[in-house]
Amino acid sequence: MLVSQYDHVLVVISFIVAILAAYTALNMAGRVTSSQGRTAWVWLIGGSFSMGIGIWAMHFIGMLSMELTMHMNYAPGMTTLSLLIAFSASLFALWLVSKSDLHQRRLIPGSLVMGAGISAMHYTGMAALQVSPAIVWDMRWVAVSLVIAFAASWAALWLTFRLRDEAAQVAQRRAGAAILMGLAIAGMHYTGMQAAVFPDQHAMMHTGVNGNWLAILVSVVALSILGITLLVSMLDARLQARTSLLALSLAEANRELAQLALHDTLTRLPNRVLLEDRLDQAIRKARREGTFFTLMFMDLDGFKAVNDAYGHDVGDRLLIAVTERLKSPLKGQYTLARIGGDEFVLLAEVSAPDEAASLASELVRVVDRPFALEPYELMVTLSVGIALFPHDGENERELMFNADAAMYHTKRVGRNGYHFFQPSMNTLAQAQLQLVNDLWQALERNELRLLYQPKFHAPTGPVVGFEALLRWQHSKRGLLTPDIFLPLAEKTGLIIPVGNWVIDEACRQLQEWHQQGNTSWSMAVNLSTLQFEQPGLVEHVMDCLHRYQIAPGDLILEVTETTAMSNPEESVRILTELTRAGVKASIDDFGTGYSSLLYLKRLPACELKIDRAFVKELNGDGDDATIVSAIVALAKTLDLKIVAEGVETEAQQAFLTKLGCNTLQGFLLGKPVSAHEAAQLGRAAE
Repeated sequence: MLVSQYDHVLVVISFIVAILAAYTALNMAGRVTSSQGRTAWVWLIGGSFSMGIGIWAMHFIGMLSMELTMHMNYAPGMTTLSLLIAFSASLFALWLVSKSDLHQRRLIPGSLVMGAGISAMHYTGMAALQVSPAIVWDMRWVAVSLVIAFAASWAALWLTFRLRDEAAQVAQRRAGAAILMGLAIAGMHYTGMQAAVFPDQHAMMHTGVNGNWLAILVSVVALSILGITLLVSMLDARLQARTSLLALSLAEANRELAQLALHDTLTRLPNRVLLEDRLDQAIRKARREGTFFTLMFMDLDGFKAVNDAYGHDVGDRLLIAVTERLKSPLKGQYTLARIGGDEFVLLAEVSAPDEAASLASELVRVVDRPFALEPYELMVTLSVGIALFPHDGENERELMFNADAAMYHTKRVGRNGYHFFQPSMNTLAQAQLQLVNDLWQALERNELRLLYQPKFHAPTGPVVGFEALLRWQHSKRGLLTPDIFLPLAEKTGLIIPVGNWVIDEACRQLQEWHQQGNTSWSMAVNLSTLQFEQPGLVEHVMDCLHRYQIAPGDLILEVTETTAMSNPEESVRILTELTRAGVKASIDDFGTGYSSLLYLKRLPACELKIDRAFVKELNGDGDDATIVSAIVALAKTLDLKIVAEGVETEAQQAFLTKLGCNTLQGFLLGKPVSAHEAAQLGRAAE
């Protein structure tokens, strides 16, 4: 019998191919698992082909590494069949490990099938070797090779299933597992080769294709296919990882945007938008199931005093603490929302009015205890108004207004308690509801008006511009001032379209004055808190300026001190964006709110407006004079122009001019007038 010897270089190459084929299998399993549909099938077929080529090439190179002095030929049919078996076994293995689970009842039969496939591939390939006389098989080594094939298949399937994820920590384990699997596959092959006993042949030399060159060709082709497959797989995995990361980032950004759009930024409670949606759902459910629910309107008593005395920072901390207390007695289905500064609304399912009363009483009780906010200990109370559906309203608007009316009744009769809505409260509530309904139609009916109060260069002129003042020419109630309807507009969100109309009309009127020759005039427009915070403010302002061909510097947007300081960082951002576009900003009612000098310095405003409350009692020696003097000094330090409003006496005019106020505004100099009357002022000045 011939004793077979091996070319050590080819043996090493065969081991490398086996390890690379094992690593390809592990990698392909991850690609198949992470893909779906047609893509998964492409990876399954492509991975099976590459893995099959690798295993078959390892076997073929191992056979070519034998150095025998005999004539050897390979039957093409059997050789091709062995390749198909390798491909089929690889396809089965990848399909099996791509499943969601791999229990022992599936793993053991699967390893038997795969082991049989590898063994069949090996011995079919050996059968393709045409030698004469035929190979004699040592059945003991054959049995050992089969055991190794089954054990290697079990280990390969288990490791491939466990290491199919794309996690970073798996990569190192995958490389180690590939080495073990490659050694097991090669071990099975060379054990099977040990079982082959070749008969002695005399004076028989190898006259076929040069085995070395054939081995090199197979090695290069196999390594190339495996290398290209791995490269494509790794690039795709990296691309998929980046895509997944981008998708996760986008999803997180969308969640954050949804959170910001539907929740209060301070307390993280639902805002008015989300509350209205929840209320609409509750109404539909109650109508469908014949049940009822309660809507409670809540307002803090004494919160404004805390804000004014200790500042907005302490006020914000107090609101957060109140929110946590309000949540404590709430159970079941409910929505607790913050819709304004210190205004909360509770939507809760209750089985009876007594349950609503008990809940309201508990809410009042939990708030009526000191709040320890270092270094302060603060006290506020809660006034609650209760409305029941459908008894106190059949739609969202009626429920909100009736609950609000009940809350204000609680405040009027002593605060720190609760009251159910009663028809006796309906007079005011209905009047407000009707006013809101009318306000919805005021824009369509062209009932809104603007009056213009002139602003004079100190002390007596000329006119440098006007402040636009909103009025409502109601069809039944006559001319209404803003204090009557603007609070309702703020509560209902109508302030947004109304405020946008004011900006549009003011710019249109300013264009008309400029065309009449009054090119030096500017226009000041007041912004409410809700309007200032709307996302589309900057776009709307710039659109109006472009539409009416107004220079941005001729428009002054007045923001109250309280509005600017409610969210200083956002105020700085918005005003910076406006001023970069050329629009001027003014801090209105300065001195009546709480300001941080740090943020005031950062606000890109061009002027300060001294509130009329200080000007009213101005006599030159009192506290108001001291405050006004300090405001003027501060403005000069910050290089801001000073506008004083509410000038009604010559003494006030003289004192403010002496202090250095640039612009004066008040009844002494000029009352609010119509657009036509304002144009006459311009002609008179000429």
